[in-house]
Amino acid sequence: MMMALARDIPQASASTHAGKWEKSKFMGVELFGKTLGVIGCGNIGGYVAERALGLKMRVVAYDPFLTPDRARDLGVEKVELDELFARADFITLHTPLTDATRGIISEKSFGKMKKGVRIINCARGGLIDEAALKVALDDGRVAGAALDVFEVEPAKENVLFNHPKVVCTPHLGASTSEAQVNVAVQVAEQISDFLLTGAVTNALNMASVSAEDAPKLKPYMKLVEHLGGFAGQITRSGVKAVSIEYEGSVAELNTKPLTAIALSGLLRPMLDAVNMVSAPAMAKERNIALSETKRETCAEYQTLVKLTVTTETQTRSVSGTLFAGKPRLVEVNGIPVEAEFAPHMLFFTNKDKPGLIGKLGTALGLAGVNIATFHLGRNAVGEDAVALVQIDGALNGDVLESLRKVPNVVRVESLRF
Repeated sequence: MMMALARDIPQASASTHAGKWEKSKFMGVELFGKTLGVIGCGNIGGYVAERALGLKMRVVAYDPFLTPDRARDLGVEKVELDELFARADFITLHTPLTDATRGIISEKSFGKMKKGVRIINCARGGLIDEAALKVALDDGRVAGAALDVFEVEPAKENVLFNHPKVVCTPHLGASTSEAQVNVAVQVAEQISDFLLTGAVTNALNMASVSAEDAPKLKPYMKLVEHLGGFAGQITRSGVKAVSIEYEGSVAELNTKPLTAIALSGLLRPMLDAVNMVSAPAMAKERNIALSETKRETCAEYQTLVKLTVTTETQTRSVSGTLFAGKPRLVEVNGIPVEAEFAPHMLFFTNKDKPGLIGKLGTALGLAGVNIATFHLGRNAVGEDAVALVQIDGALNGDVLESLRKVPNVVRVESLRF
């Protein structure tokens, strides 16, 4: 798609089929020496980077989970998203479609890009604001786009169809004869391995759990999934290490599936199709060090799970327990705060100053957002504090921006569980 876009191959083919010979009309650009910006440098993004380097392109990558060691192994330069926009001649997307990545290329993004950039999306529809892309194509800020995926599929109508600067295909990413054969062979080999040796590979549901352990583990599975999800949704830089501590009753159980579930919750906000089976392998692939410790006693609770995540910039921790069999948060970054997990929550870090709660409540009230519960914690009077607010529905970006402007608010994140 990148090559077709660079050399106007589909347009030139259609013109030639029509009996024209418009050689001078289709003046393309070379890939050699250009800068490719890769948004999402996981499995597929890594392969794309490898091939681009083979074409002698320079590669910059934006991926919060990309560690410096992994970037060095790939031969790419890790950058922030705005720097990628400013430097890239071509931009390719390789992220899942999540709340964090929806519209990652928006109207504001086009204003930060190099004039004449070319954009390729073979990942997920919805990553690009299609209406904003059309405007950027029309005014020349974007020289061209190649799209295999669309916000609404099957895409029978689209604002970008018939645009002279756009190459479109009907979600053909995996449509090759080789891919179909390889999938069939892989399935047959895995079934054969299971029947002959009992080996199970690439399971889609869960790791091995005995019938005896299953009912005991079930409430903890939800707890560790929420703890991992909490940490993953507030993480904005590459993860270097993950430590999970099991204390009290939980330490007596088979914690291997719990660790896998916690990892999948941590990685899911930024990685596509991660589950409890694939999460440990994905963590290893990204050079994320994993450690697990067990203690049979717990000082304050009958049972406790603590997840500590070390990134390139800081170390965060989050702890939880079970209360009447339901997951409950009890600590964030060393600050005690007790709260139940809810479908929609806001997480604040702030300075412990008078009037903050009222200002937050006023801001949410003006936006028509109802507060269900409000939980607070602090490490000392007047110092760092956190707040967890349960709300009745998701927030839009404008409301979040208004909350971030409230005095003494350091950070606001919208969480979903």
